[in-house]
Amino acid sequence: VPLRLRLAEARYNALRPTAVMVVHDGRVVAAWGDVARTVNVHSIRKSVLSALYGMAVAEGRIKLDRTLGELGLQDNEPRLTSAEQQATIRDLLMSRSGVYHGAAYETPGMAAAGPARYSHAPGVFWYYNNWDFNALGTIYRRLTGEDIFEAVEKRIARPIGMEDFQGWRDGQLLYESVSHHPAYVMLFSTRDLARFGLLYLNEGVWAGKQVVPSSWVKDSTKRWSDASWGMGYGYMWWELPSDLGLGGAGFAALGFRGQAVAVIPSKRLVVAQTADRHDSLVELNASHFFQLVRLIAAAHPGE
Repeated sequence: VPLRLRLAEARYNALRPTAVMVVHDGRVVAAWGDVARTVNVHSIRKSVLSALYGMAVAEGRIKLDRTLGELGLQDNEPRLTSAEQQATIRDLLMSRSGVYHGAAYETPGMAAAGPARYSHAPGVFWYYNNWDFNALGTIYRRLTGEDIFEAVEKRIARPIGMEDFQGWRDGQLLYESVSHHPAYVMLFSTRDLARFGLLYLNEGVWAGKQVVPSSWVKDSTKRWSDASWGMGYGYMWWELPSDLGLGGAGFAALGFRGQAVAVIPSKRLVVAQTADRHDSLVELNASHFFQLVRLIAAAHPGE
Protein backbone atom coordinates (compact mmCIF):
# COMPACT_ATOMS: atom_id res chain seq x y z
CA VAL A 1 0.00 0.00 0.00
CA PRO A 2 1.39 3.46 -0.85
CA LEU A 3 2.63 5.23 2.27
CA ARG A 4 0.17 8.06 1.79
CA LEU A 5 -2.77 5.61 2.05
CA ARG A 6 -1.73 4.48 5.54
CA LEU A 7 -4.25 6.82 7.23
CA ALA A 8 -7.04 5.36 5.12
CA GLU A 9 -5.83 1.84 5.88
CA ALA A 10 -5.84 2.61 9.61
CA ARG A 11 -9.41 3.85 9.25
CA TYR A 12 -10.35 0.62 7.47
CA ASN A 13 -8.76 -1.42 10.29
CA ALA A 14 -10.70 0.57 12.90
CA LEU A 15 -14.06 -0.14 11.25
CA ARG A 16 -13.49 -3.50 9.58
CA PRO A 17 -15.92 -3.58 6.69
CA THR A 18 -15.66 -6.84 4.73
CA ALA A 19 -13.39 -5.26 2.12
CA VAL A 20 -12.34 -2.04 0.41
CA MET A 21 -10.73 -1.62 -3.01
CA VAL A 22 -9.18 1.59 -4.32
CA VAL A 23 -8.70 1.94 -8.09
CA HIS A 24 -6.86 4.87 -9.65
CA ASP A 25 -7.12 5.31 -13.41
CA GLY A 26 -7.86 1.61 -13.87
CA ARG A 27 -5.09 0.37 -11.58
CA VAL A 28 -5.70 -1.20 -8.17
CA VAL A 29 -3.67 0.82 -5.65
CA ALA A 30 -5.08 -0.76 -2.47
CA ALA A 31 -7.17 -3.79 -1.52
CA TRP A 32 -8.05 -4.47 2.12
CA GLY A 33 -10.05 -7.46 3.38
CA ASP A 34 -11.65 -10.27 1.38
CA VAL A 35 -12.32 -8.54 -1.94
CA ALA A 36 -13.60 -11.77 -3.54
CA ARG A 37 -16.33 -12.49 -1.00
CA THR A 38 -19.89 -11.78 -2.17
CA VAL A 39 -22.12 -9.78 0.15
CA ASN A 40 -25.72 -8.54 -0.06
CA VAL A 41 -25.09 -5.01 -1.33
CA HIS A 42 -28.63 -3.83 -0.53
CA SER A 43 -29.51 -0.63 -2.43
CA ILE A 44 -26.56 -0.81 -4.81
CA ARG A 45 -28.98 -3.15 -6.64
CA LYS A 46 -30.82 0.01 -7.73
CA SER A 47 -27.81 1.58 -9.46
CA VAL A 48 -27.17 -1.74 -11.22
CA LEU A 49 -30.78 -1.82 -12.46
CA SER A 50 -30.34 1.80 -13.61
CA ALA A 51 -27.52 0.62 -15.91
CA LEU A 52 -29.85 -2.01 -17.42
CA TYR A 53 -32.48 0.68 -17.97
CA GLY A 54 -29.94 2.80 -19.84
CA MET A 55 -29.29 -0.03 -22.28
CA ALA A 56 -33.00 -0.82 -22.74
CA VAL A 57 -33.81 2.85 -23.37
CA ALA A 58 -31.03 3.08 -25.98
CA GLU A 59 -32.38 -0.06 -27.67
CA GLY A 60 -35.88 1.46 -27.80
CA ARG A 61 -37.36 -1.23 -25.55
CA ILE A 62 -38.27 1.16 -22.73
CA LYS A 63 -39.65 4.71 -23.07
CA LEU A 64 -39.23 6.82 -19.96
CA ASP A 65 -42.36 8.95 -20.51
CA ARG A 66 -44.74 5.99 -20.32
CA THR A 67 -47.06 6.15 -17.33
CA LEU A 68 -47.97 3.44 -14.84
CA GLY A 69 -51.53 3.65 -16.18
CA GLU A 70 -50.37 2.96 -19.76
CA LEU A 71 -48.33 0.02 -18.47
CA GLY A 72 -51.30 -1.33 -16.49
CA LEU A 73 -49.17 -1.39 -13.35
CA GLN A 74 -51.14 -1.94 -10.16
CA ASP A 75 -50.61 -3.12 -6.60
CA ASN A 76 -52.62 -4.75 -3.85
CA GLU A 77 -55.15 -2.90 -1.67
CA PRO A 78 -55.24 0.01 -1.26
CA ARG A 79 -54.75 0.01 -5.04
CA LEU A 80 -53.19 2.83 -7.04
CA THR A 81 -55.49 5.72 -7.91
CA SER A 82 -55.71 7.15 -11.41
CA ALA A 83 -53.71 10.17 -10.14
CA GLU A 84 -50.91 7.89 -8.90
CA GLN A 85 -50.97 6.04 -12.21
CA GLN A 86 -49.93 9.26 -13.96
CA ALA A 87 -46.39 8.70 -12.64
CA THR A 88 -43.92 7.94 -15.43
CA ILE A 89 -41.01 5.52 -15.54
CA ARG A 90 -38.73 8.58 -15.33
CA ASP A 91 -40.50 9.70 -12.13
CA LEU A 92 -39.79 6.28 -10.60
CA LEU A 93 -36.11 6.40 -11.65
CA MET A 94 -35.84 9.79 -9.93
CA SER A 95 -37.71 8.49 -6.85
CA ARG A 96 -40.46 11.06 -7.43
CA SER A 97 -43.49 8.87 -8.19
CA GLY A 98 -45.70 10.21 -5.42
CA VAL A 99 -46.85 6.61 -4.82
CA TYR A 100 -46.50 5.98 -1.08
CA HIS A 101 -47.83 2.41 -1.05
CA GLY A 102 -46.24 -0.21 1.20
CA ALA A 103 -43.08 -1.72 -0.30
CA ALA A 104 -41.01 -4.86 0.11
CA TYR A 105 -37.58 -4.73 1.75
CA GLU A 106 -37.99 -1.38 3.48
CA THR A 107 -36.13 -0.72 6.71
CA PRO A 108 -38.47 0.23 9.59
CA GLY A 109 -36.97 3.73 9.41
CA MET A 110 -37.85 4.07 5.72
CA ALA A 111 -41.40 2.85 6.31
CA ALA A 112 -41.89 5.24 9.24
CA ALA A 113 -40.46 8.28 7.42
CA GLY A 114 -42.66 7.94 4.34
CA PRO A 115 -44.98 10.79 3.34
CA ALA A 116 -48.70 10.23 3.77
CA ARG A 117 -50.38 8.41 0.91
CA TYR A 118 -51.69 10.80 -1.79
CA SER A 119 -49.81 13.77 -0.25
CA HIS A 120 -47.77 14.60 -3.40
CA ALA A 121 -48.56 14.48 -7.10
CA PRO A 122 -46.24 12.44 -9.35
CA GLY A 123 -43.01 14.13 -10.38
CA VAL A 124 -42.91 16.98 -7.86
CA PHE A 125 -41.43 15.60 -4.62
CA TRP A 126 -38.28 13.58 -3.98
CA TYR A 127 -38.49 10.84 -1.37
CA TYR A 128 -36.24 7.77 -1.27
CA ASN A 129 -38.97 5.28 -2.00
CA ASN A 130 -38.53 1.51 -2.24
CA TRP A 131 -41.91 1.25 -3.93
CA ASP A 132 -40.51 3.12 -6.94
CA PHE A 133 -37.36 1.01 -7.09
CA ASN A 134 -39.20 -2.31 -6.77
CA ALA A 135 -41.86 -1.35 -9.32
CA LEU A 136 -39.03 -0.54 -11.75
CA GLY A 137 -37.88 -4.15 -11.40
CA THR A 138 -41.36 -5.37 -12.36
CA ILE A 139 -41.49 -2.93 -15.29
CA TYR A 140 -38.05 -3.99 -16.53
CA ARG A 141 -38.98 -7.67 -16.49
CA ARG A 142 -42.31 -6.98 -18.19
CA LEU A 143 -41.03 -4.68 -20.97
CA THR A 144 -37.84 -6.58 -21.81
CA GLY A 145 -38.91 -10.16 -21.03
CA GLU A 146 -35.56 -10.60 -19.25
CA ASP A 147 -34.80 -11.96 -15.82
CA ILE A 148 -33.00 -9.14 -13.98
CA PHE A 149 -30.15 -11.30 -12.65
CA GLU A 150 -29.51 -13.04 -15.96
CA ALA A 151 -29.52 -9.60 -17.61
CA VAL A 152 -26.95 -8.30 -15.10
CA GLU A 153 -24.76 -11.31 -15.80
CA LYS A 154 -25.08 -11.14 -19.58
CA ARG A 155 -25.11 -7.36 -20.08
CA ILE A 156 -22.80 -6.11 -17.30
CA ALA A 157 -20.89 -8.82 -15.41
CA ARG A 158 -19.53 -10.70 -18.44
CA PRO A 159 -18.70 -7.69 -20.65
CA ILE A 160 -16.66 -6.03 -17.85
CA GLY A 161 -15.00 -9.22 -16.60
CA MET A 162 -16.62 -9.53 -13.19
CA GLU A 163 -15.04 -12.48 -11.41
CA ASP A 164 -17.59 -13.44 -8.78
CA PHE A 165 -21.15 -12.55 -9.85
CA GLN A 166 -23.26 -15.41 -11.18
CA GLY A 167 -26.82 -14.36 -11.95
CA TRP A 168 -28.68 -17.48 -10.82
CA ARG A 169 -26.65 -17.77 -7.61
CA ASP A 170 -26.23 -14.13 -6.62
CA GLY A 171 -29.71 -12.74 -7.22
CA GLN A 172 -33.07 -13.34 -5.59
CA LEU A 173 -36.54 -11.82 -5.91
CA LEU A 174 -37.85 -11.04 -2.44
CA TYR A 175 -41.64 -10.85 -2.07
CA GLU A 176 -43.52 -9.44 0.91
CA SER A 177 -47.28 -9.40 1.44
CA VAL A 178 -47.36 -5.60 1.56
CA SER A 179 -46.86 -5.25 -2.23
CA HIS A 180 -47.01 -7.16 -5.52
CA HIS A 181 -43.57 -5.86 -6.49
CA PRO A 182 -40.56 -7.78 -5.14
CA ALA A 183 -37.15 -6.41 -4.27
CA TYR A 184 -34.35 -7.81 -6.46
CA VAL A 185 -31.61 -8.65 -3.96
CA MET A 186 -28.05 -8.94 -5.33
CA LEU A 187 -24.75 -10.22 -3.94
CA PHE A 188 -21.51 -8.70 -5.23
CA SER A 189 -17.85 -8.88 -4.28
CA THR A 190 -15.86 -5.71 -3.65
CA ARG A 191 -13.65 -6.30 -6.68
CA ASP A 192 -16.71 -6.70 -8.93
CA LEU A 193 -18.23 -3.49 -7.55
CA ALA A 194 -14.92 -1.73 -8.28
CA ARG A 195 -15.24 -2.87 -11.90
CA PHE A 196 -18.78 -1.49 -12.04
CA GLY A 197 -17.51 1.83 -10.69
CA LEU A 198 -14.68 1.86 -13.23
CA LEU A 199 -17.19 1.25 -16.04
CA TYR A 200 -18.98 4.44 -14.94
CA LEU A 201 -15.73 6.37 -14.46
CA ASN A 202 -14.99 5.60 -18.12
CA GLU A 203 -18.44 6.80 -19.23
CA GLY A 204 -19.80 3.32 -19.86
CA VAL A 205 -16.86 2.07 -21.93
CA TRP A 206 -14.99 -1.15 -21.15
CA ALA A 207 -11.98 -2.29 -23.21
CA GLY A 208 -13.04 -0.06 -26.09
CA LYS A 209 -16.66 -1.26 -26.11
CA GLN A 210 -19.62 0.92 -25.10
CA VAL A 211 -21.44 -1.20 -22.48
CA VAL A 212 -23.71 1.48 -20.96
CA PRO A 213 -24.56 4.47 -23.20
CA SER A 214 -22.37 7.43 -22.22
CA SER A 215 -25.37 9.79 -22.32
CA TRP A 216 -27.10 7.54 -19.76
CA VAL A 217 -24.06 7.52 -17.46
CA LYS A 218 -24.11 11.31 -17.57
CA ASP A 219 -27.87 11.69 -17.11
CA SER A 220 -28.30 9.01 -14.45
CA THR A 221 -25.52 10.34 -12.19
CA LYS A 222 -26.58 13.99 -12.50
CA ARG A 223 -28.24 15.88 -9.65
CA TRP A 224 -31.91 15.92 -10.67
CA SER A 225 -33.15 16.29 -7.09
CA ASP A 226 -31.83 17.69 -3.83
CA ALA A 227 -31.76 14.63 -1.60
CA SER A 228 -30.85 13.81 2.01
CA TRP A 229 -27.60 14.74 3.77
CA GLY A 230 -26.54 17.39 1.25
CA MET A 231 -26.44 14.89 -1.59
CA GLY A 232 -28.12 15.00 -4.97
CA TYR A 233 -30.11 12.19 -6.59
CA GLY A 234 -30.13 11.12 -10.23
CA TYR A 235 -31.66 7.97 -11.69
CA MET A 236 -30.96 5.58 -8.78
CA TRP A 237 -27.48 7.08 -8.27
CA TRP A 238 -26.38 9.62 -5.63
CA GLU A 239 -24.33 12.75 -6.20
CA LEU A 240 -21.67 12.91 -3.48
CA PRO A 241 -21.85 15.72 -0.91
CA SER A 242 -19.77 18.77 -1.84
CA ASP A 243 -17.90 18.84 1.50
CA LEU A 244 -15.78 15.78 0.75
CA GLY A 245 -12.98 17.93 -0.67
CA LEU A 246 -12.94 15.96 -3.90
CA GLY A 247 -12.15 18.86 -6.20
CA GLY A 248 -15.38 18.54 -8.18
CA ALA A 249 -18.47 16.38 -8.12
CA GLY A 250 -18.44 12.66 -7.76
CA PHE A 251 -21.26 10.15 -7.59
CA ALA A 252 -21.99 6.93 -5.78
CA ALA A 253 -24.08 3.79 -5.50
CA LEU A 254 -24.94 3.35 -1.82
CA GLY A 255 -26.54 0.54 0.16
CA PHE A 256 -27.68 -0.07 3.75
CA ARG A 257 -25.00 -0.69 6.38
CA GLY A 258 -21.98 0.53 4.44
CA GLN A 259 -22.23 -0.97 0.94
CA ALA A 260 -20.79 1.63 -1.42
CA VAL A 261 -19.09 2.49 -4.70
CA ALA A 262 -17.82 6.05 -5.14
CA VAL A 263 -16.68 7.41 -8.50
CA ILE A 264 -14.63 10.64 -8.51
CA PRO A 265 -13.94 11.65 -12.12
CA SER A 266 -11.73 14.65 -11.28
CA LYS A 267 -9.30 12.31 -9.52
CA ARG A 268 -9.83 9.28 -11.81
CA LEU A 269 -10.70 7.41 -8.62
CA VAL A 270 -13.05 4.55 -7.71
CA VAL A 271 -13.52 3.33 -4.13
CA ALA A 272 -15.64 0.21 -3.50
CA GLN A 273 -16.66 -1.18 -0.12
CA THR A 274 -18.74 -4.14 1.06
CA ALA A 275 -19.75 -4.68 4.65
CA ASP A 276 -21.33 -7.82 6.02
CA ARG A 277 -22.50 -6.72 9.45
CA HIS A 278 -20.99 -9.84 11.03
CA ASP A 279 -17.52 -8.61 9.98
CA SER A 280 -17.54 -4.98 10.97
CA LEU A 281 -16.69 -3.67 14.42
CA VAL A 282 -19.42 -1.00 14.35
CA GLU A 283 -22.76 -0.57 12.58
CA LEU A 284 -21.54 1.08 9.38
CA ASN A 285 -23.35 3.73 7.38
CA ALA A 286 -22.63 6.07 4.47
CA SER A 287 -20.92 8.69 6.64
CA HIS A 288 -18.25 6.17 7.71
CA PHE A 289 -17.59 5.46 4.04
CA PHE A 290 -17.40 9.16 3.18
CA GLN A 291 -14.77 9.66 5.90
CA LEU A 292 -12.72 6.89 4.30
CA VAL A 293 -13.17 8.36 0.80
CA ARG A 294 -12.05 11.77 2.09
CA LEU A 295 -8.81 10.22 3.42
CA ILE A 296 -8.22 8.31 0.18
CA ALA A 297 -8.90 11.35 -2.03
CA ALA A 298 -6.61 13.53 0.10
CA ALA A 299 -3.80 11.01 -0.38
CA HIS A 300 -3.81 11.41 -4.20
CA PRO A 301 -3.17 7.66 -4.43
CA GLY A 302 -2.23 7.62 -8.10
CA GLU A 303 0.49 10.23 -8.08
